[in-house]
Amino acid sequence: MGRISFSCLFPASWHFSLSSQVLPRLLFPSLRQLIFISLVLCLIGLFYMLLISGKGHTSWIREENNFHRHLARVTDIDATDTSNPNLNYGLVVDCGSSGSRIFVYCWPQHNGNPHELLDIRQMRDHNRKPVVMKIKPGISALAKTPEKASNYMFPLLSFAAQHIPKNKHQETPLYILCTAGMRILPESQQEAILEDLRTDIPVHFNFLFSDSHVEVISGKQEGVYAWIGINFVLGRFNHVHNDGEAVVEVNVSGSDQQEMVVRKRTAGVLDMGGVSTQIAYEVPKTVSFASPQQEEIAKNLLAEFNLGCDAHRTEHVYRVYVSTFLGFGGNAARQRYEENLIRNTATRNKLLGQHVGETAESPLLDPCLPADLQDDIGLSSQKLHLRGTGDFDQCRLILQPYLNRTNDTQASLNGIYQPAIDYVNSQFFGFSEFYYCTEDVLRMGGDYNSSKYTRAAKSYCATQWKTLRERFDSGLYASHADLHRLKYQCFKSAWMYEVLHSGFSFPSNYKNLKTALLVYDKEVQWTLGAILYRTRFLPLRDIQQETLKGAHTHWRHSFSIVNNHYLFLACFFIVLLSIMLYLMRLRRIHKHAAQRYTPSSVPWLEAGLGSPTLPVNL
Repeated sequence: MGRISFSCLFPASWHFSLSSQVLPRLLFPSLRQLIFISLVLCLIGLFYMLLISGKGHTSWIREENNFHRHLARVTDIDATDTSNPNLNYGLVVDCGSSGSRIFVYCWPQHNGNPHELLDIRQMRDHNRKPVVMKIKPGISALAKTPEKASNYMFPLLSFAAQHIPKNKHQETPLYILCTAGMRILPESQQEAILEDLRTDIPVHFNFLFSDSHVEVISGKQEGVYAWIGINFVLGRFNHVHNDGEAVVEVNVSGSDQQEMVVRKRTAGVLDMGGVSTQIAYEVPKTVSFASPQQEEIAKNLLAEFNLGCDAHRTEHVYRVYVSTFLGFGGNAARQRYEENLIRNTATRNKLLGQHVGETAESPLLDPCLPADLQDDIGLSSQKLHLRGTGDFDQCRLILQPYLNRTNDTQASLNGIYQPAIDYVNSQFFGFSEFYYCTEDVLRMGGDYNSSKYTRAAKSYCATQWKTLRERFDSGLYASHADLHRLKYQCFKSAWMYEVLHSGFSFPSNYKNLKTALLVYDKEVQWTLGAILYRTRFLPLRDIQQETLKGAHTHWRHSFSIVNNHYLFLACFFIVLLSIMLYLMRLRRIHKHAAQRYTPSSVPWLEAGLGSPTLPVNL
């Protein structure tokens, strides 16, 4: 049998040879074999495409971008690059009861995808600190001199103007939003202050500011903004979810689809301050009402809004329940409790002829104070002397009537309507007193466990006051804990427990409450939710510009986001086609050679001689 030998002298000398019978089988397959090989290679390519990029390059890129955007919000500590011409800015002034604070926010140009929200974050100065300034007192102090309102606001706006590039001022929206301090003023005084701001601010500053940008917001609006801000930082408005992430079925009103929409589960918010307590959470499904009166009440407590830039798209429609309970904060509840003690003790002493609590030698026993703690409450003319007994369970029982619960199953604190909560598939964050009660002295902030919490609270209440003071002086408690916290921790821990479990009806085995001071180590203000909501239509401008760029620009944009997997597949199929064409050409050459060299024209075959070696140099 003849052989064909291949040799090569560079980079090293090597050679091999093939039998003339084997060569046609390898290089010159039949047409059926060619088709079979091509199909196998195509299937391998398709399998690779499904394995690597089964979600499609758009969703893959969107998921990666959302991950990086979410990570940027979490670790947003770099100074803001004010030289970036594509960066936009926004201002929100929080006019509270004790003072006013201005927050400067920034965001890159919208990417033109109507499914995504603006990526808003706090601006940071060259020292990487948030650009925030606070002044005192609150703007409500100008009730008698409303003409000074713009002068009052001047330092805040001047501060912001120094940090924002001057060429960006005219496109930077400014919102002045007033809260609790202004709400208690008569409407005429409110309007006088607001009118001075509307008139004078445009004269001195070139920000994007209109009459609707300054107002007194309701407690409901403030609660919605807080809910938006926290869920935005948590990344819950990004509806591209991964396996293992909690989801929820949502009945979206206004949607053309009748079936439920599945998207990321949002987090509820619990916030207990000194004066009031607030709850806010999404109501994902349509609620039913027991009566027309209950439906009317619910309209004032349910807020439905669209965070998306296009009103026709319903993927960012949310229905949120928000309720604020004045007088149910930790300090206000203690004040109500003490007033009741003074009144009831005076009445009992008068009826029975006793003198309980009138002197330190005959104090009134208070189960809501630590053991043996002596305290005086009330005015000097009607002072009541107390001594703590530190009984946590008895304190809870005494406090239950202060919740003003009713027998209605859909009612919470003060008999206010509350939609059903899916406790099995829900998550809540507890702020302010919910965090302080669990962390300051009990050191249990974070994931809430009611059984561990009650054991720790019972132990604290029953501990002698002298021992608690020694621990405090030794620095065993949180750095911001003070003597006021030490004295009233027993009361507040019982009040927090009752508000959560008896007032809001959270089951005692609820495992998905996290008490926190910060979210991702950052203080999340309701102002973040406010600017996100009020600038929600701004992306429309960028989306329309993206649409008007034309087909050529659109093709260039599409090509720019093609990832390496698709480039590899394109190269793979080009090489495959080249190999097929080359093999078909070799097949034709082989056929022509076979026809040219018949047996009679090859004398060395007739002589029975071995085939000569045919050197082929590469």
